[in-house]
Amino acid sequence: MKRTLYALATVVLFASCLSKHEVLQNPRVSKRPVPTRTPPPTRIPTERPAKSTTGYTSTSGYEYIERYRNIAIEEMDRYGIPASIKLAQALLESGNGNSKLAREANNHFGIKCTPEWVGGKAYHDDDHRNDCFRVYKRAEDSFKDHSQFLLRKRYAALFELDKDDYKGWAKGLKAAGYATNPRYADLLIDLIERYQLHQYDRPESRSEKLRREEVVQTEIVENKPEELQVAQAKAPVRIDIHEVKQGDTLAAIARKYGMSAAELMDLNGLKTESLFVGQLILVSQ
Repeated sequence: MKRTLYALATVVLFASCLSKHEVLQNPRVSKRPVPTRTPPPTRIPTERPAKSTTGYTSTSGYEYIERYRNIAIEEMDRYGIPASIKLAQALLESGNGNSKLAREANNHFGIKCTPEWVGGKAYHDDDHRNDCFRVYKRAEDSFKDHSQFLLRKRYAALFELDKDDYKGWAKGLKAAGYATNPRYADLLIDLIERYQLHQYDRPESRSEKLRREEVVQTEIVENKPEELQVAQAKAPVRIDIHEVKQGDTLAAIARKYGMSAAELMDLNGLKTESLFVGQLILVSQ
């Protein structure tokens, strides 16, 4: 009897082992239910400018664009100033919103006081000691006032350009003396193409352009700012940019411009002291 039970147990054990062997070796044999995995919920990506495959971009730059692109587009639709130009100027002149003027005066374009300015004022050393800069309640007010600032005779020819002609606008601003930096137009174009800001520019039909030009030119004539006094100033906006050369370090650049490395990092939204040749560093506040 014991021998019979032993033999029976051996047969059952062998059959069990054979079954497991077949499941492991033969993918068509399965004695066990296959566990199902619930896929993770689909995430809808937040819209942001497509990253360029070349050149340096910073996270704070993308964040800045996402925050202010709508006001730039609104002003473009109203006056014809390319949204790419307005965003590039703001990025460059405010150091992605990190400059002292942007933080303390909501001035994202470095616009100085002019005779017709009646708003708040802040004083910082620039071309002269204690130069006067405009102060705004909100950053968006700075973007709007930037449009009004351009509605003057010295920039009138720019409004005859297509509102998606960012290269023409960049070169025109430099020719009209908007900033003192000799590479100002190149800096704007570089930023626009690096961050693909031209994706926010919109073309317009011939009739739309004619209607816009008529409105803008009327506003330019009605504003009649003190052109002579403005023209006698060195320039309404001053931008100081350092282009990184071979062997440059953040500490050396900071010393050159009388700043600390921490101030320079804060001004440019840098998270590390790593630099690369050709990188553009804002060195004025």
